[in-house]
Amino acid sequence: MSNDTVFTSDNDISLPSTPRDVRLFSSGEEDSSLYFTYSGGCNELEVRNLHYEVDTAAQIPWYERLSEFKMPWEVQGNKQTAIKDLNLRVHSGQMLALIGSSGCGKTSLLDIITCRDEGGTKKSGEILINGKPSTPSLVKKNIAHVRQDDRLLPHLTVRETLVFVAKLRLPTHFSQAQRDQRVDDVIAELRLRQCANTRVGNDYIRGVSGGERRRVSIAVQLLWNPGILILDEPTSGLDSFTAHNLVITLYRLARGNRLVLLSVHQPRSDIFQLFDLVVLLSSGSAVYFGPAKDMVSYFSSLGYPCPRYCNPSDYYVDLISIDRRSLEKEAACLELSRILATHFQEKVKNTPESMWKSEENSKNNIHPIAKDESSITVSQQKDRLPGRLHQFTVLIRRQVFNDYRDLVTVLVHGLEALLMSLLVGFLYFGAGEEQLSIQDTVALLYMIGALTPFAVVLDVIAKCHSERAMLYHELEDGLYSVTSYFFAKVLGELPEHCVFTLVYGLPIYWLAGLNAAPDRFLLNFLLVWLTVYCSRSMALFVAAALPTLQTSAFMGNALFTVFYLTGGFVMNLDNMWLVASWFSHISFMRWGFEGMLQVQFRGLSYSFSLGNYTINVDGITVVEAMHMNQFPLFSCYLVLVAVVLVFMLLYYLSLKFIKQKSSQDW
Repeated sequence: MSNDTVFTSDNDISLPSTPRDVRLFSSGEEDSSLYFTYSGGCNELEVRNLHYEVDTAAQIPWYERLSEFKMPWEVQGNKQTAIKDLNLRVHSGQMLALIGSSGCGKTSLLDIITCRDEGGTKKSGEILINGKPSTPSLVKKNIAHVRQDDRLLPHLTVRETLVFVAKLRLPTHFSQAQRDQRVDDVIAELRLRQCANTRVGNDYIRGVSGGERRRVSIAVQLLWNPGILILDEPTSGLDSFTAHNLVITLYRLARGNRLVLLSVHQPRSDIFQLFDLVVLLSSGSAVYFGPAKDMVSYFSSLGYPCPRYCNPSDYYVDLISIDRRSLEKEAACLELSRILATHFQEKVKNTPESMWKSEENSKNNIHPIAKDESSITVSQQKDRLPGRLHQFTVLIRRQVFNDYRDLVTVLVHGLEALLMSLLVGFLYFGAGEEQLSIQDTVALLYMIGALTPFAVVLDVIAKCHSERAMLYHELEDGLYSVTSYFFAKVLGELPEHCVFTLVYGLPIYWLAGLNAAPDRFLLNFLLVWLTVYCSRSMALFVAAALPTLQTSAFMGNALFTVFYLTGGFVMNLDNMWLVASWFSHISFMRWGFEGMLQVQFRGLSYSFSLGNYTINVDGITVVEAMHMNQFPLFSCYLVLVAVVLVFMLLYYLSLKFIKQKSSQDW
């Protein structure tokens, strides 16, 4: 506990005017950051008589209900009250903390304010932002939402992450010098100078520390200089020292004429000192809303004084928490919570701000901040944001930077393709100067079109799901459009696909002694390129359409297996039954295989010995015997291109109309 604050059962909490270790202006190297103020005017957030219910049954996906052997229409609704008759008002220059145990409604309230509530129903009440009813467009213009989990590209440095976001988020009239200045200001304000050139990293890649990564997430939102900053559990997973420094940063931002709203479980005492206002929630109801320094005196007047040397947030959260170890204890806790909430509503029902204040502190403690004339402001209402072409160029550069810095993964994929090519190539290399037999050539061609596409499906699905949560958040924030991301994703991965196919297709072709004519090699390579790209586009669609990595991998494997079995090698096309023949017409394996057969066998002659007789057979006759010469060669290329376009269209539509929020919260 801090040495300059003592909590007693008789006296109010004593707060210094400027808490210890909170230095707003400093000339030292560590604290030489710009006093980064919001100069867009005063912001106000108001919640009026909010009553909100959550349907817990609707939040469970239908496919998880299958384990209960219930159809979607058989599931009974189970509505629970998440927020009950809540009123609060907070202004710029204040930091409001939502405090309470797990399940008390903190995250639900933040989701409602930011228009991201799912599976819930607002029964009554309203949310006002600067006096206007909350709408998604109004939220995007005024509120920056920092989620509980950090979703950042791991291989970019801190500065690069902010530079790319600045190019996407800042208006078009900003010059490059102004963008760089904004990035430098945010880095300085959030104390990120020492790690500005360090990779962000994640749970698997070493990078910045947890506290620094959390500050980077705040910096991403702070770049466009929002007036309202909302944070969901910003101190979760951090040690006490790092959490304290993070809240000090938020304190500084609030003093920069911003409205800061955060949720937290049970903050330590020196963190509790930094809060201007506190909402104490229990089962969705407010049992206290008012200045943090008056909370002890309020509960003391009700007969619940805070013990000496005890942290008020710990004591009063424990007081209002629901003990569910037995029905009797749960009922007693719920009754106490109801009594405290009812008593608080009676105390503040005639006050304009629904806030309890002691007699000594009847006025709001709002710190007026002088505007910094040198600061660069962003007016989302008037300034034109970057268009789709600009978004595309920034996104494709960001993706290339992130992907190709993951050198280990790139090399592993390349070595995997090379090893597969060399193993199969040396297997057929033993034939020496003799021409491969018809059976060996047919098997080899089908193997070329089947091995690598299968590995590509799994790799692409895994990569897409690793990026899915970040994509969901950035699309929700309006950072870029689906169209810009789609083209950046497709074209950004194209060089990797070309190199990957070349590393795979070149050694196996020459080691196996296939047709050495340059035109035959190029035609064969193009077929392999298209076949592998068909599997990649199919994997992109499956990864975007299905909610979890497991379901996407299953569907990807299932589709590939169907296309593999109907490709014309496992069974003759004429012997397939009706449904299988339908699948064969859309199987990219079939069209790639048919094209490679025509490229390799056309113009070649094979000799058969039957006793004393030798028969010369034209190679195209072999293709005709397999019923793989029903269409001209160019049609194989056209069908493969059509398959790619169809899967890409399905991928785009999935991004457009299916929320990319993974239910497994990868």
